[in-house]
Amino acid sequence: MGKRDDLIAQYASDLKTKCGMQPDMELLTKVTIGCGPSIYNADAATVAATQPSELETVKNNFLIKKLGLRDGPELMQAINKVIDTYGRSERNKYRVVVYYMLVKHFGKEAAYA
Repeated sequence: MGKRDDLIAQYASDLKTKCGMQPDMELLTKVTIGCGPSIYNADAATVAATQPSELETVKNNFLIKKLGLRDGPELMQAINKVIDTYGRSERNKYRVVVYYMLVKHFGKEAAYA
């Protein structure tokens, strides 16, 4: 397996064990590919959930630009819900896992069709 396959397996494991979700592997793979080379950069591969600026970046660059959602309080509520599901005490919150859960939350799987 390649490095990306290893990472996808790690993301799937996090979804199962930390988030209590059974991942759709096809969608998870597409979300991983959509994140591009950032998944190989230790800093960019994770979401710093304690930094408001990082959460704004997730909202603006992913939810609004990538998924085409309208800005509103429900976007930040969804991000916080995903962070709570992942576990606020969890040190490494993988960006792909957070994005995957947001895609599922908003029913935006078609963005990766």
